[in-house]
Amino acid sequence: MSDASSDSSGTTGGSGRGGDAPEFWFCLKHHRVEGRDGCPNKDRLGPYATQAEAARALESVEENNDAWDHDPRWNDDALED
Repeated sequence: MSDASSDSSGTTGGSGRGGDAPEFWFCLKHHRVEGRDGCPNKDRLGPYATQAEAARALESVEENNDAWDHDPRWNDDALED
């Protein structure tokens, strides 16, 4: 098996985060922070370096979406708020 193959959680090697460094995901299905062996990646956001970052994943997504919605470089149409 190559380093880029998936493990049982759907993660792949070579993430650039130091290999054995802890990583955390926010599960969209269960609304909780999970480690590597959590739900499939299709149901999660991450990876994040800390549990605290993963815990505020939805807030981060909302903040990013709001910023991108109001960025004139990427949104030249009227907002649909």
